[in-house]
Amino acid sequence: MSNSQILSKPLLTVHDAADMLKVQEATIRQWIRSRRIRAIKLGKEWRITVPDLEEFLQKNTN
Repeated sequence: MSNSQILSKPLLTVHDAADMLKVQEATIRQWIRSRRIRAIKLGKEWRITVPDLEEFLQKNTN
């Protein structure tokens, strides 16, 4: 995904992603650290694009 494609997509906070997946924010941060889910660091905060969250879900679906 190019930079222009990333900027055209809405960015989710760790809180948003955790809320959507019904997991703790710490779980999302662990997935980011272990590179299971792609994220962008803006300042001190991580952001996740909707397509990256969807890709994560596709890869981790039974």
